[in-house]
Amino acid sequence: MLTAEIALDVLSRLRAAGCHAWIAGGWGVDALLGRETRAHSDLDLLHRAEEEPTVLAALHDFTESEDFRPVRFVLTRPDGASLDLHPLHFEPDGSATQAADSSGGLFSYPADCFVTGAIGAVTVPCLSVEQQLVFHEGYEPRPHDLADVAALRTVFGRP
Repeated sequence: MLTAEIALDVLSRLRAAGCHAWIAGGWGVDALLGRETRAHSDLDLLHRAEEEPTVLAALHDFTESEDFRPVRFVLTRPDGASLDLHPLHFEPDGSATQAADSSGGLFSYPADCFVTGAIGAVTVPCLSVEQQLVFHEGYEPRPHDLADVAALRTVFGRP
């Protein structure tokens, strides 16, 4: 399991190293809701692609366990902590793109989707409600994904 303490430690280490990262996925939903709604098996993090060497150095106790670059890669630790990292390429206007596949497909992130939420009493960078809903598309949702989307739609009044 990936606890709130681990999530906050990872974010703190990245921030201390000068890295920019935003929470997505289940922890991102919980950050928007301002409360932990379920147990989490991993932490989805979006980071600036050019900062990847610094990200890896800051997370030196994690080992790369899966490589799906250019789309994403996974780091794990012996205690079971798992990070799902998504490299972003930013434009001057603050928007970003992420590779969707190895054939040139792209996911788009508008500049206004980079917001903050909270884990416990700590303000954390995360994706907006709208972008989280987009982030949860394009794959066969698992029961917890459906619950995450339902919570966002209910709390934030999205149809």
